[in-house]
Amino acid sequence: MTELNTASETSELTNGAIVRRLLGLAWHYRLGCLRLIALQVTLLALSLSALGLTGIGIDYIRRQLVPTARVPHWPFGLTPPAGWPDMLALAALAAAVVAMAVLRGWLTYQYSLANVHLVQRGIVVDLRARIYDKLQRLSFRFFDDNVSGTLINRVIGDVQSVRLFVDGVVIQTLILLISLAFYAAYMAQLCPRLMLACLAPLPLMAVISRRFARTVRPAYMADRERVDRMILGLSEAIQGVQVIKGFAREKEEEQRFAAANRAVLDQKRGIFRLVSRYSPSVNLVSHLSVAILLGYGGWLVMRDELALGSGLIVFLGLLQRFSGQVNNITTITDSVQQSLAAARRVFEILDAPAEVQSHPRAIRKPRLLGRVQFENATFEYEPGAPVLTGITLDIPAGSCMGILGTMGSGKSTLLSLIPRFYDVTGGRLLVDDVDVRRISLEDLRRQVGIVFQESFLFSNTVAANISFGAPDASRERIEQAARLASAHEFIERLPKGYDTVLSEAGGDLSGGQRQRLAIARAILLDPPILLLDDPTAAVDAETEREILDAIEGAMRGRTTLLVTNRISALRRADRIVVLHRGRIEQIGTHDELMLVKGHYRRSARLQTGDEEQAPPPSCGGGIA
Repeated sequence: MTELNTASETSELTNGAIVRRLLGLAWHYRLGCLRLIALQVTLLALSLSALGLTGIGIDYIRRQLVPTARVPHWPFGLTPPAGWPDMLALAALAAAVVAMAVLRGWLTYQYSLANVHLVQRGIVVDLRARIYDKLQRLSFRFFDDNVSGTLINRVIGDVQSVRLFVDGVVIQTLILLISLAFYAAYMAQLCPRLMLACLAPLPLMAVISRRFARTVRPAYMADRERVDRMILGLSEAIQGVQVIKGFAREKEEEQRFAAANRAVLDQKRGIFRLVSRYSPSVNLVSHLSVAILLGYGGWLVMRDELALGSGLIVFLGLLQRFSGQVNNITTITDSVQQSLAAARRVFEILDAPAEVQSHPRAIRKPRLLGRVQFENATFEYEPGAPVLTGITLDIPAGSCMGILGTMGSGKSTLLSLIPRFYDVTGGRLLVDDVDVRRISLEDLRRQVGIVFQESFLFSNTVAANISFGAPDASRERIEQAARLASAHEFIERLPKGYDTVLSEAGGDLSGGQRQRLAIARAILLDPPILLLDDPTAAVDAETEREILDAIEGAMRGRTTLLVTNRISALRRADRIVVLHRGRIEQIGTHDELMLVKGHYRRSARLQTGDEEQAPPPSCGGGIA
């Protein structure tokens, strides 16, 4: 699907450019498309043949009733064997029509199977896989700017609308053009003058279709945006169900979702009204053609210039089919607008720049030593609003650097620069004296173990969660990592041990147990660099001791950066850096920092109770 991989910004794409890319998608699946078109052409030929034979049969019946009626006219020079009586010819015609109906039924079944194979097993699956692959390669900045509900809607809903361009626009348009050509040729063969008269209203239909396309396009864009908001509300309600129930906000949330749901419904009703107004207009033009046929065609039959069955009746069938195909312009136009609205949103993902990627001539580092250096490093999420400024640190291989700071001081951001979740916007970050932007991204990330403040676990077995970074790891290695993380004992107490399947996000484990599994997952690959982002936050004292014991084992022989506000954990670090508003305020060992006034000493004395603290508020007086 290389046709989707372009460097252009989707926001700058015109509708024409999007259509060209969608046509490229159809070309990628050209064999499947050609198969569908071939089946439809065969069905068309059978349908026209059955219609023609039916008209001839009516002429034979009329000749039995009116012996002076003209001899039935066979199209394209075809005639029955000489000497056949009329009734035998009529019986043969009936048998041929039945045989064609059976064949058409079988071919229609084959068409349905081919369509499902092309659309659902081909286009939808491939396109979703490509979008998912791109999402895996996009930087964290992209996910900062795009909420999960919107992305889910684009992967699931918009992909279905994009594939509609292939089977609902490209294939149907080709079938429409081929069908119109067949019908026009057949009608011209019957009576060219009548054909021209009946098709005279067609330009009016083209004008109506153009106006419809201009009106419905923005309506579909608004529809996708409202669906995004509805899915976002649903996602937040599911994730925040504890908060909702804890504050007894169920009714309010139900009303909020109902309002979003009604907004989607109202928008879809608006689209339906546009389509409903368009369809009768097209049908009116089609009936004008039928009126011309009855008037002019009937006059030709009365003058014996046109046969009743193989002429007027067949012509009526052709005109109805012709009008039916023209009416399909409504559906095709509707599908075009849906596809354009969805394709723009899908291409926003496929065209999104992967800000963080391996250098074209990246240096391979199968095994890092683990020295980390920040040289006057600066980082900002938004231009002009630095989060980190002038960070200069030298962390020797195998040492532990503790990081302390108030909320928003840039602690987690500092860690995220090492595995290149983001790149520094100024200065340099080096690992083993090499700028991380020159190191192979895969080599770098596979040698940086990370434990987040809220560790995410998958709905899989305990063993699979620990070996997430190394799926082929042996059970022996998995258990060894669990022991280093002080997790082996509680895992053994689970119903099926390492084969126990965890619930969503590991909800059936305690916070400390989840953190220890995360630590085991991080150290399974034996990474030379270990990043611990406040792993003891929001846990009780006993759980904290368990996690600190696990960290103690995990840190041995690794370069470790430990973000925490717990002095009990920071005392284990070789050096401690204190951040304040994105700058280094203090740096030193625990003993050194305790000798000078500053944030570190204040935090330590507050936690150890060495400094007088204000009395707690009275429970009886409420909150002032």
